[in-house]
Amino acid sequence: MKFAERMSRLGTETAFEVLARARELEAKGKNIVHLEIGEPDFDTPKNIREAAKKAIDDGWTHYGPSAGLPQVRDVIAEHFCETRGINATRENIVITPGGKPIMFFALMALLGEGDEAIYPNPGFPIYESVINFSGAKAVPIPLREEKNFGFDVEELRSLVTPRTKVLIINSPANPTGGVLLKKDLEEIAKIAVENDLIVMSDEIYCRILYGGKFESITQFDGMPDRTFILDGLTKTYSMTGWRVGYGFFPKPLAEAMTKLMTNCNSCTTSFNQIATIEALKGDQSEVGKMVSAFRERRDTIVSGLNKIEGITCKNPEGAFYVFPNIKATGKTSKFLQDYLLNDGGVACLSGTSFGVYGEGYLRFSYANSIENINEALGRIENTLKKL
Repeated sequence: MKFAERMSRLGTETAFEVLARARELEAKGKNIVHLEIGEPDFDTPKNIREAAKKAIDDGWTHYGPSAGLPQVRDVIAEHFCETRGINATRENIVITPGGKPIMFFALMALLGEGDEAIYPNPGFPIYESVINFSGAKAVPIPLREEKNFGFDVEELRSLVTPRTKVLIINSPANPTGGVLLKKDLEEIAKIAVENDLIVMSDEIYCRILYGGKFESITQFDGMPDRTFILDGLTKTYSMTGWRVGYGFFPKPLAEAMTKLMTNCNSCTTSFNQIATIEALKGDQSEVGKMVSAFRERRDTIVSGLNKIEGITCKNPEGAFYVFPNIKATGKTSKFLQDYLLNDGGVACLSGTSFGVYGEGYLRFSYANSIENINEALGRIENTLKKL
């Protein structure tokens, strides 16, 4: 079968590949500690589950508008107003099946041959994949450990050309757990305004923050009209399988998103949308408990990794990942990913799964129990001693 050339430009998400290999090893009897997949291990809060069940019984099982149910979009608009301080209405909101369509549809609508888009590297691998798929040029902005995996604003400025159309930011970030400071966001906003850039702000981890308050780039002058926000229920409410994402868009881009939704998905599942109202307006105590648990796990894994010879690990400020430096082992990231899985029974990801600037690092997701994290730490230490 002969595929279109553009398919050769489409990347993948290594976490699912490593998960598949880990499952194969488990099927052969090997015990694996899973620290590879970016998925909260908590149950979806009961009040949200009950709201979805009731929505099914109430008949919310049919098609809805492509942009989303109006009453749900109103709630999401109100949520953006309260949490970002922006003036949002339902016309700015599109609901999609998961967060990825927010990124995919918007970038496909905005980018074409000859355009350039700047994206964080190491960063979520689908950024680079979709930019390449669109036919545009993917330009990485390196996230360096010495900058706490934040942006070097002057380096960013040097990467902007007359062809740059889109800038992607992600805070709190996958895979590093880094958080962009308010002063840096302000400078990034100035660069965007000066160069007429559209900013994609991936804020899917905005509630999983371990200190201070969440800062969005939309707070700065001129940014709501040139920014689209990627958000959703998946991480905050442990709802990865529900596939409910939503975004804030300038109205012309919201209209383009709606057209793409009509052509691709028709609409997002109606009863899951109704449950979204309960998620955003209902009891939030389970979110607080989850973040507290993640903080304890973070402290455990960071402390444990820093005790292992050849590894150093910074304390992430958000999300639920650590991105330890393994350069002192003398081994490549991919080698250690495979070695720890096959010999140590610990599933993790090579830093290069998140871009070329991830070499010398591994990503561990601490969305697992303290008991399993401690077991993994012991296995990592013992396995590395055999090198």
